[in-house]
This record gives sequence, C-alpha cells and structure tokens, in this order.
Amino acid sequence: MKRTLMLTGLCTILLYYSCTQKKEEKEEETNYTATSPLTLDTSFTKEYVSQIRSVRNIELRAQEKGFLQNIYVDEGQTVKAGQLLFKIMPKMYEAEVMKADAEVKASEIELQNTQLLAEKNVVAKNELAMAKAKLEQAKASRALAKLHLSFTEIRAPFDGTIDRLPKKLGSLIDEGELLTTLSDNSQMFAYFNVSEPEYLNFQQAKSSHNKSVSLVLANGETLAGKGAVETIEGEFDSETGNIAFRAKFPNPNKLLRNGETGKVQMVIPLKNALIIPQKATYELQDKIYVFVIDKNGVAKSKEIKIGGELPDIYVVSSGLQQGDKIVLDGVQKVKDDDKIKFSFIAPKEVLNQLQLKAE
Repeated sequence: MKRTLMLTGLCTILLYYSCTQKKEEKEEETNYTATSPLTLDTSFTKEYVSQIRSVRNIELRAQEKGFLQNIYVDEGQTVKAGQLLFKIMPKMYEAEVMKADAEVKASEIELQNTQLLAEKNVVAKNELAMAKAKLEQAKASRALAKLHLSFTEIRAPFDGTIDRLPKKLGSLIDEGELLTTLSDNSQMFAYFNVSEPEYLNFQQAKSSHNKSVSLVLANGETLAGKGAVETIEGEFDSETGNIAFRAKFPNPNKLLRNGETGKVQMVIPLKNALIIPQKATYELQDKIYVFVIDKNGVAKSKEIKIGGELPDIYVVSSGLQQGDKIVLDGVQKVKDDDKIKFSFIAPKEVLNQLQLKAE
C-alpha cells in the first residue's frame, strides 16, 4: 500500500514538473521581439563585373607590300613614341624616290631654259606656265615617293607595350596586314553595366564622393589606387535595361593589362531606402523571407526582394511597407500562421544597436 502511494506521488511530481517544463518552454517559444522597416537616406557599396581596357589600344598594320626585313622589338616590350618597330624591304621605294629626284631636277632645268627663252620672246608665256606646272608635278611625285618609302618603316605612335608578333622575319607582308598591337597601359578603363534605378540614384546624388570607385582584381585583391567614373554611355540597352559606365584607374606599376576582368566597387546612394535587419530574415531556395505579424498577432511568411546590402542590413526593394511589423528575434523558431506574443522595438533603436552608418 505504501509502495503504491509512493509511486502515485512520484508520478504526480513527475507530471507536475513535466507540465511546468512544457509551460515554460511554451512561454519561452512565444517570447519574441518585433520591429518595423525604417525609411532613411543611405548608401551601399555594390560590385559590378567589369572589362578592363587600355586607354589606347591600336592595331599596327603594314601600309605597303613587301618582305619583312627587320623586327626591332619583342613581344611584351615597352617602347617609346617614334621608336622604330619594323622595316619592310624598302629597295623599290628608295629607287622610286631617286627617280622622282631626277625628274624634279630635269624639270627645274627645263623651267630655267624656258624662262630665258620667254624673256627673249622666243616662246609663248603658256609654255613657261607649262614648264612651271611640270616642275610642281615632279615635286608632288617626289613627295608621294618619299611617303611610300616612309611607309616601309613602322614606328610607335605613342608610348606603350608591344603585344603578340604574328609575323616572323622574312615574311611576305601584304598591304594592310596586321603586324602587332600596341597598348598604352599608363592608365586603364573599366567598363561596367548599371541598372536604371541605380543610374538614376547616381545621377541625382552626383558628387565627387560617389564618383570614386575601387577595383577588385581576379585574385580577390583590391587595386591600390582609386578610380573615378568618367563617362556614361548615351543610351540604355533595350534588352538588359542597363547602361554602361566607364571608370579610369591609375596603373603606375603596369599591373593591369588590356583584356583583364575585375569587379568595380561603387557606392550607390539611396533616397528613402526601406531597410530591415538581416537577422529578421531567413533564406529558402535562394529566396529571402520575413515573418510579417498581422493585427491578430499571427506571423505569416512573406517573400521580399533585396535591392542592396549593408553590414547587418538589407535594403528592401519590394515586399514590405514602412508600417509592417516583422519578427526580429526568433525567426528560426516561428512557423507560418503561428499566433505569437511579442514585444515591439522601435526601428531606430534597432538601427542604433546594429551601428549602421547612414548618410
């Protein structure tokens, strides 16, 4: 009998503690905090995939036909403006210059003789004019011959770096054939595409501050020097809805080369941005959700679109309004359509705790 009473008492105690524990767990589960989105002016840094180009990158082509007689440079070599790079066999063109020189001298002698005869009225003035015209024609032919001869020497039009040399010494070169390309890598351009809303925000907040950009290289390192947005294309791409920006970066160490890729980091200003703490969200199948609390205290999951990201903060582009109440702490415990108890924390107080630096 005593044993039965002891067992009954023990069961009663266990049941009591079990119920108490469940009650405490239930109370703990419903101990949530909530807040609302906050609207303010701020900015965030966004990365854009970019194509890096030399400020000048040109093709050097042969202007005359002939055999490649000399190559004075090597691939990757740095050259100065005016430096001789190639010579195409000039013998024929040198002969043409000599022939043109002789024709000029002959025309000069003929003009002198005709002028003496004209002074004695032996020949008509028209013949004197013809002799003068013949001399000018000979001089023009000589100038053209010298020009063709100069085309046999290919010189660097500016300081730069020689690229690949597709032709070897002795190759027969046709007029217009590619000899190499020359890149001026003293400074570099980075081209990247910006969406229409970001373009509008950039233009409306245009200042020297938001023109400054950084460049992240393919190895994840950031280029030492800052760049600046210089130009924006004249029209949007109708297919993508983007517009191309061009930034210029210094390249004193010649680290950047034509054709590289990187990521431009640009500060995007935002007016009246709707922001929420990142910890108030959860991710499911690459989509971002929050729990919105309705007037009856029921939490309902809702997908939101993210327009930007700051430390601990999301900028919401759609899915929420300023007055909405969202679960702040305990997002992982809430289930859809749960009726919850919560304490509300003002958005500005939450913001101060997250230490967001807004502008």
